[in-house]
Amino acid sequence: MFREKKPFWRNFSVWMLCTSLVSWQTFAYADDAKLSNHELKSLYEIAWERQPESKSFQFKVDAALAKQKIASSYLASPASIEIAQKTDRANSNQGASETIAGLGIPLWLWGERANSIGLADAEYKRLLSQYLLIQLKVAAEVRDAYWSYKRSSVELDLSKSRLQNAKTLSLDVEKRFRAGDLSRADLHQANGALANAEASLAEAQANFINAEQRVRSLLGANAAGKSIKTGLSNQLAEPVPKVPDNLSNLDFNLPVVAALFDQLEVAKKAVSLAKAQTRSTPELQLLTTRGREVYGVPFQQSITLGIRIPFGSDARYQNKLATTTAEMVEAESQLVLERERTLSIIESSALLVKTARLKADSSEKRAVLANETRSFFEKSFRFGETDLPTRLRIELEASDASRQAALAKINYAVAISNLRQALGLLPE
Repeated sequence: MFREKKPFWRNFSVWMLCTSLVSWQTFAYADDAKLSNHELKSLYEIAWERQPESKSFQFKVDAALAKQKIASSYLASPASIEIAQKTDRANSNQGASETIAGLGIPLWLWGERANSIGLADAEYKRLLSQYLLIQLKVAAEVRDAYWSYKRSSVELDLSKSRLQNAKTLSLDVEKRFRAGDLSRADLHQANGALANAEASLAEAQANFINAEQRVRSLLGANAAGKSIKTGLSNQLAEPVPKVPDNLSNLDFNLPVVAALFDQLEVAKKAVSLAKAQTRSTPELQLLTTRGREVYGVPFQQSITLGIRIPFGSDARYQNKLATTTAEMVEAESQLVLERERTLSIIESSALLVKTARLKADSSEKRAVLANETRSFFEKSFRFGETDLPTRLRIELEASDASRQAALAKINYAVAISNLRQALGLLPE
């Protein structure tokens, strides 16, 4: 009887794929000392520590506090001292001499100091709210990369399982073909299913590597001895947040809305300050003069008290006022639009969590039934009661059901993360 050998390249390619898979899965990401049951939170903390904003934030706080001290000063700017000496020694040399020493004290305009204090306080609050927004931006990147990694690792595991089942079926069909129970067409169908499983495994491995590179870019390439655990059992979804029935109650509890409100307050304070700064800073001048006209005349001393008031400029004043007013109007409009958009995202995200939960439950039921059906048809095919096309169809349906169930679990966890992201909650 004709004996058909399995092509060597197929066995070799499967071996290479599995070997490379094992080597890739040894890559490390999160510090084992930090990694606990809250894997996502640990990864976020590692990613946040690498961000430039995390390292420079304290210096920005120091600058904001220094600006508050400047605004609270009793002087508009540091005082200045003036010293001058006048003599006729270079020409007539009659003994004329005059020494002038003065002090210049910059004064606040009416209402300028109070508005400067208000602006400095508003900018400090905006700095804190913007800091939380940057944290949420990093959290969104970590969440997306993390769940993409989880999804690709699950698909990779399922592709390996599918490949193993296809190999087992192909070997069984080959034995029956050699025994004369099945035709060459059946053997080609089984080998085609095996080739399809190999292609799916290669694609899943490529997706896994791409997802791994995304996590690497967030956590750093030199994180030796660290790893993200693969599989669904190693990471539960984040806690489901409570969403009130009346979303308007959230409003300023949302970091995005709070940050825009702080931005609006800064714009309003800037407008008030621009209205107060109608001209440059006036200066109080206090001078003392000591001098004589000629030799032999006693020195005379006098004190001068004056004030220097710069002229105002309507064009410069209107330019600054119009600019700050435009920023205030823009901040008001952006606050209204962003508030509506954020509340809409929260509402849709809450609904997606419910639908994702229902889909995960139904997909799990379908997977259980499909796998039980596969075991039934596997036995019947072994006893010759089921033809090969039916066996291949049942195998494909079972693999697809398992894949859909696994992805539904991931999508449910992703929906929860998206809802928490919309609510402005960091990973837990």
